[in-house]
Parts: sequence; structure tokens; C-alpha cells
Amino acid sequence: MALTTLAQVAWVGVPLLLVYLYDRLRAYRFRQNFNIPQPKPSLILGNMGTVGEYMKKGNPERNTDYIWSDISKALGDPPLYLVDVRPFSAYPICIVNSHEIAEKLSKASKLFAYGTTKSPTMSSLQPIVGRESILIQDGEEWKSLRKIFNPGFAPQHLISLLPRICEKTIPFVNRLDELARSGEEFALDSLCVSLTFDIIGAVVLDLDLHAQAPEEQQSQIVRDYTKLLGAFSDIGMGVIVMPWTALRRWYRGRKADQAVKAAIQQKFDEVKNPQATKSATAAKSVVALALQHVDKLTPGLLQQTADQIKTFLFAGHDTTAILLQWAIYELSRHPRALATLRAEHDEVLGPDTSPAAVIEAFTTRGEETMRRMKYTSAVIKEVLRLYPPAGTARFAPKGTGFTLPVGADGRDACVDGMVLYICHHLIQRDRAVYGDTADVFVPERWLGDADTDAAASAAAVAEDSAGTGAGKPRDDKRTPASAWRPFERGPRHCIGQELANIEARVILACIARRYDFVKVGIGALDYDADGNVVVDDVGRGKCPGEELFNRRQVTSRPVDGTKVRVSLRK
Repeated sequence: MALTTLAQVAWVGVPLLLVYLYDRLRAYRFRQNFNIPQPKPSLILGNMGTVGEYMKKGNPERNTDYIWSDISKALGDPPLYLVDVRPFSAYPICIVNSHEIAEKLSKASKLFAYGTTKSPTMSSLQPIVGRESILIQDGEEWKSLRKIFNPGFAPQHLISLLPRICEKTIPFVNRLDELARSGEEFALDSLCVSLTFDIIGAVVLDLDLHAQAPEEQQSQIVRDYTKLLGAFSDIGMGVIVMPWTALRRWYRGRKADQAVKAAIQQKFDEVKNPQATKSATAAKSVVALALQHVDKLTPGLLQQTADQIKTFLFAGHDTTAILLQWAIYELSRHPRALATLRAEHDEVLGPDTSPAAVIEAFTTRGEETMRRMKYTSAVIKEVLRLYPPAGTARFAPKGTGFTLPVGADGRDACVDGMVLYICHHLIQRDRAVYGDTADVFVPERWLGDADTDAAASAAAVAEDSAGTGAGKPRDDKRTPASAWRPFERGPRHCIGQELANIEARVILACIARRYDFVKVGIGALDYDADGNVVVDDVGRGKCPGEELFNRRQVTSRPVDGTKVRVSLRK
């Protein structure tokens, strides 16, 4: 009798349960976020099918920002749109295309004191930067870390380290000289990465990492960290990681962590015993300034410091290495811009183009020299506009009631529980801001507004707040401050942006007049019988084959490592 009753209940209950679950799934897919622009979802896969279709339309290696751009165009370029790829991701993702919305997310507010909180998807970077990284932390924990490490990245302090930055540039130039004599093809990426690793090691740790030396001579930090980054050849929000991949990342992360901790312990001992070291810069390194008032390096403090150093190693070498590659490529593709840059260097640095003469100009009158390099700064700013190394992901926790505008009519939608991906690639190529040349390399657009440092960013924020409002031009010529954000904006702007700007100026000054670079393979240009670049009607070198693009990785970098040939300029 009991079995019969149970069967009757099941006969009626199971279909009702299935109907209920089907209705919940439809609500989950179709009704929950119906008022946010999005590709047409499927019941089971959401927008995953659409994402897959767009991935197939281009080179399979291209960065996902290109896919977000294609989907945005298909949707009519809304200020933001939804990509729901659950269950492949734990969260639905809002792609933010609007600099006004991005500004709202990054600015301090009553709800979020330091800007909207960082996305939980940032935890995928933990093996690279550590659990307590300033990149991941939020709230008062983040504020405390920022306060500790701000002095090491202050502009005047970095200027005092110019000799160390210049010193690390010499092996880079020597290596380019060798490659110019041999005429062989090589990847700019590996040279630029090694150079910027050496610079960040000198500035942050006051260590010679020997990253530009053969592998067997490199420091343990460089060898372990390089292997760690190699385990992250492809990463994105919500990517499912195979167990063996996760294990490899954990192991490589642990090895890199140990190497960094050993270096920190060494530097701490030097700070507390200055007579034990002969280094004149030991007390000036970022880590020395951070630890100068610490009496005991506890295991917890050691780990916290190690996580910040790993973050600086990662972001510090990566941003500048990517910037240099794209700058060299775009300058080689735009003869007029290259000629203008070289003319400025002749005027500011003098006619002697030898590395020794250039470095002397920076070490003897560094601040004045950099202040006069207006066109160089415009080149750097335009490269970072077109090729930002990465976007940033924010998150509004459930229950906060956080809303964003989702349509031209000004209607709002609640975005609680969603990853809010500020897509710099889209924002910085917005035709509503940059016009018909949004996809064209035009450094001249920044003349009169070429500052790329943190102070200029803060001044722009203050000017917006006091007068015309975020996202609106301050006069008829200047671009909205919020539409240029490769270092992000608001309280959480990149702590190392000043260092990246200084590095780029020094390195470009050392190489722009000394070498001619020719791209080979992907992105190779067309040349006439006299060896001059064939340009189109906007002065851009014609590319008869496949255009150079950024590949999918932790950050966004040229797909082939920027393979080139180099020659000494005649």
C-alpha cells in the first residue's frame, strides 16, 4: 500500500517538479536580465554559442577583447551588454563599453569607498600575484597596502632611480647592435621582457636579476617567474582549468614565491644592517622603503610583502614590454610620426645619438628632459590607447542594489552579482569620442594633453568633478579624461604607472634614432623600390597580409612576439 502511494506521488510530483525546474531555467535565461542588451541566449548554453561563433570568425588566437568588440557592433554598440555563459562561468558578465559607466565604477561613492569592488574572478591570478596582492584586495586591506608602497612609486623618488633604469638599458642596446650586425629575425617580446624584468628588479628590490643574460646566469626569481607565467598561456574570466594545469600553476607559483621571499629577507637584513651592503641604492628600493619602519619580518608580513613584489614584477615588466613592442611597430608603420619623434629627440637630447649621450641627458637633467619630451609622451599615450595591456573587472555583490544605465533612453538595470568587465579596448576606440580615426595611430591628438602620469590623472578627475562632469570634454579640443584609462582611474589607478612612463621615455630615446625596425611575418608592411614604407591616405603603412593583433593570454600582447629585423639607422 505504501509503495503504491509513493508511486502515485511520484507519478504526479515528478512532472510538476520538471515543469517547475523548466520554468526556473527559462527565468534564469530569458526573464532575469531581459532589460539588459545581450545576444539572443539559448536555454541551456546562454550566450556561449554566440561567443563560440564569433571566436570562429577570426584567428583563434586573438584576444577576447576583439570578440567583445564584434558582439558590441552587432548589438549596436550599447553602453554595456550582457554575456551569460553560465555554467561555464560562475557569473554573468557585463561588458562595459562606455567611459561614463567605467568612470562610475572606478570612482569612490557612498556605496563603494574605493570604487566598485574587484571581481572574484581575479582570484585566478593568485598563483601569479598571491592571495594578498594589492591587485586583488579590497576595502581597508587595499588602502593599507597602498599606503605602505606609495612612497616607493612617488614621481620624485623614481626620478632619483633614473641612473639604475638607464644602466639596465645598456645591455638592451648592445643586444640590438648585435642583431643589427647579424641581420637575423628575432622576437622583440623576449628582449623587451628581459629588459623590463631587469628594471623592475632594480627599482623594486635593488637586485641585479640578470634577466638579459643567458638563462643559466639569470637569477632564480627570473627563472621561476618565467616558468610560472608560461603556465598561464591562456586565461580569462570563468575559464575552466584542468586539474593538471591548476597543479602546475600551483607548483610554479610556490617556487616563485620562495625565490621572492628569499630576496625580501636579504633586503630586510640589509635595511637593518646598512653597513653590510655597499649598494648606494639599497635604501631607495621600493621594498626597502616599505620595510624601513619594520622591526621584525614575521612570516605573515613576509608573505604579504612577497605578494606585492610578485604583483609589481608581473605588472611592472608586462605593461612596459607590451607598450614598447607596439610603439616600435606603429612608429615603423608611420614614417611621419617616427620623423617627428626623432626630431624631438634631436632637439631635447642633442645631436649625439649614442646611448651614452642619451643616458647622460637623463641622469644629469632627468626631470627637465622628460618634461620637454611632449611628442614622445603623446606617442606613449596613443600606443596605450590603441593597445591597452588589459581591462579590469569589478563586481557589485548581491544585495547592494547597484544599478547602471543600459540604454540610450537612460533606463537603469540592477547589476548585482555580475562581473563588470571594463573593456579598455572598446572604450579607447569609441568613435563617439575619437571620431573616424579611432582605430588609427595619431599621436598628435594628445599634443597639449600628453601627460600620462598619476598626477595628471588626478588633476583630470578634479577638473571633471569641479566643472563639466565625468566623461565630458573640458574644452573643445581635449578628449574626455575618462576615455583614456590603460592604468585605470579613481582611487585604484595603477600604482606603477609613473614607472612605466619613465621607462618608456628612456628606452624610446635610446633606440628611436639609432635603429630601423622591419616587421616580418604577421603584420609585415609593403615597401617601395627605394625601401620606403608604402602608406595609405592617412599616412599608415600598408599591410598586404594579415594584420598584427593581440593574442589571448593573461594580458593582451602581440601574437607572434613581434618578430622583426633591425638595422642601424643610416
